[in-house]
Order: sequence, then structure tokens, then C-alpha cells
Amino acid sequence: MALDITASGLFPIAPTPFLADGRIDTASVGTLIDRYLAAGATGVTVLGIMGEAPKLEPEESLDIAARFIAGMAGLPVIVGVSAPGFAAMRALARAVMDKGAAGVMIAPVPSLRTDDQIVGYYRQAIEAIGGDIPFVIQDYPLTLSVQMTPKVIRQIVQDHASCMMLKHEDWPGLDKITALRGFQADGSMRPISILTGNGGLFLDFEMERGADGAMTGYAFPEMLADVVRLQKAGDRDAAHDLFDAHLPLLRYEQQQGVGLSTRKYVLMRRGFIASDAQRKPGGALNAPARAEVDYLLARLAKHDPRARV
Repeated sequence: MALDITASGLFPIAPTPFLADGRIDTASVGTLIDRYLAAGATGVTVLGIMGEAPKLEPEESLDIAARFIAGMAGLPVIVGVSAPGFAAMRALARAVMDKGAAGVMIAPVPSLRTDDQIVGYYRQAIEAIGGDIPFVIQDYPLTLSVQMTPKVIRQIVQDHASCMMLKHEDWPGLDKITALRGFQADGSMRPISILTGNGGLFLDFEMERGADGAMTGYAFPEMLADVVRLQKAGDRDAAHDLFDAHLPLLRYEQQQGVGLSTRKYVLMRRGFIASDAQRKPGGALNAPARAEVDYLLARLAKHDPRARV
């Protein structure tokens, strides 16, 4: 299934599960797929920033992508192909598309500073991978330090017919969604899908500003899917009530440096993956942090029984 501008709902960002010795846990890949499907995912994204993609060998990256493509019951699989050089980006992009991926996600390199540099980078990237591959712009200035204005995003969209989606992860970024939907309304930008990241931390209001869904890896994908569904149905209060119950854990997971450790720990506690191991260099929650997360899960379980682990 090729990615197009109608993409919506929940595209979880999948972590890469590892065994304690650093090998990829292929059994947990299968479990993740099953749990994402049960959670109501409408697609999935692999080899993102939280997927520890830079720690993988090229053949490992392709193998993981292929496993998700085979297991997601025909739903679209987006593969992160960001790389320091275009040769590696092209090789992975063409390989995963040959395996049946729906499209690829490209993040800007952190050295870009000016609008012209950003627009030029995406022009060169699409020249490298080919204009026939549907792609997603990843806008994540908090991690990548690249500031994309709405006008720059509009320029990239208008320059490349193969751009189907924006992964919106700016902070604060609600006005950016409004600006982009305004461009669409006035005809100065063609429609695209907008899915949001940032761990889901602002999903409640992002949906109200015009987002089509979520593309992030919070350890309760069911909550993300429910909030998207409730907002689309116009049940604002129910969406916010559910979101608010999860907010303490969302906030904890958003901490720089321990966010992935927290996410993997909760996913392990919930049975999505067998181990919370990260491939080196990587960390793990210490005993006090694990106790804090366990406390947050116990409190959340009073409002959402899915947190009973």
C-alpha cells in the first residue's frame, strides 16, 4: 500500500527490541506487531529516532522493515531512512520499497540553518532516492535543531509531488498546524496528511488544530488511538479526560536522556517486548526511576485498566 495524503489514525513509532546481549529480539518484533494491530493502529513507522536506527547494521535495518511489512496485515509501513549521506539513504529507501514499504521518512541533518539550506537539502534527498517514492517530512527541532517555518514546509510540499505527510514534532507547534491548514484552505499548499509526535504530549489539542492522527511511540498506543478516534467523533471532553489521565506518565516519558528507557520499560511491563534492553551505547532505568514509573502505572490504572501490569 503506497502512502498517500489520506493517511490518518495511529502510526506507532516502533522501538527496536533487543536481547540483553544486543542481538535483535525477532520474537518481540512479532509481538509488537500483534499488539499494535490490537491497539487499532492504521499503520506503523519503523527505524525512527526512538528505534535506535543508527545502531543497526544495514542488513538489520532491512530485516526489521521487512518483518513489519510482512506482519502488518497490509497496512502501510513507513521506514525512516535518514542518514548523513545520500548514498546510504538511497540504498535503504529503494530496498525497503522493493520489500513493500508504503513510503519513507526523511529528517533534515542538524547542520541546516537557513530556509534555503533546508529546501535545498530536501531537493537533493528526493533527487537521490527518486521522485517515485512517497516521503514524510520529519520536523523535530527539539532533537534535530533545525527550525522549519510553515512557509518552508509549504515550499517542500509544493516542490515535491511525492511528499505525502508531515510528521509534526515542533514545540510549541500548535500554531504551525493552524498555519499549514490555512495554506491548504487558501489554495497555496496542496493537502497533505499531518501526524504528530513528541511522545503524544500535545495530541489533545493537535487534533483540534487539524492533525490527522498520531505518529509516536508512547507506551500506551491504545490511548493514542482512542484520543484520535474520540476527537474525530467530536467527543472532546472524553478525549481530554482520557488524555489527562495519562499525562503524568507522558510527561515522565518525555524526559531527555531517559525517555527511551522509560518507554521500553513500560512496554516490557505490558508484554509488548520481552526486554527493555537498548543496544550500546544505551542506558536503562535505575531502581528509583523504575519505582517512580511503577507508581505512575498504579495511579493510571485507577482511571485506565489497561495500566494494570
